[in-house]
Amino acid sequence: MHGGRLFRAIAAATLVCGTLDILWAVFLTLWRGREPAAMLRFVASGPVPPAADWGAGGSVLGLIVHFTLMAVMVAVFVIAAESRRHLVDMPVRAAIAYGIVTYVAMNLIVVPLRFPEAWPPKPLSITTQLFAHIVLVALPTAFITRRLIRG
Repeated sequence: MHGGRLFRAIAAATLVCGTLDILWAVFLTLWRGREPAAMLRFVASGPVPPAADWGAGGSVLGLIVHFTLMAVMVAVFVIAAESRRHLVDMPVRAAIAYGIVTYVAMNLIVVPLRFPEAWPPKPLSITTQLFAHIVLVALPTAFITRRLIRG
């Protein structure tokens, strides 16, 4: 894939998937009776623990952290698909597999390492996070990548 196409695929998928995923997180936060700004500060507190107390600045940092993580997840798939075209030939299968891989990486490794109290995940959390990783992140990434690789 040409470098410009690679960048466009990563940028487009990051924007689409990052937006879908953060809207899902806001929905879940409101559903649980919590404040979205506090959720964003919690996201920021992963790599920057003091951000939990930074008010609006911590919330903005949370969005930056969220979209940065999304860009990494998307880029791994897009770069892999560049050399493994079968990933875009069977986008649903590839997305389900990749969604599970990203779920395991984030929710069973990264999050528990930073927030040990998050272990073990609750059944509802497993369900909502698998939905997010497969349906809101991996599927759009696979189809956006497919469209831009096949041009």
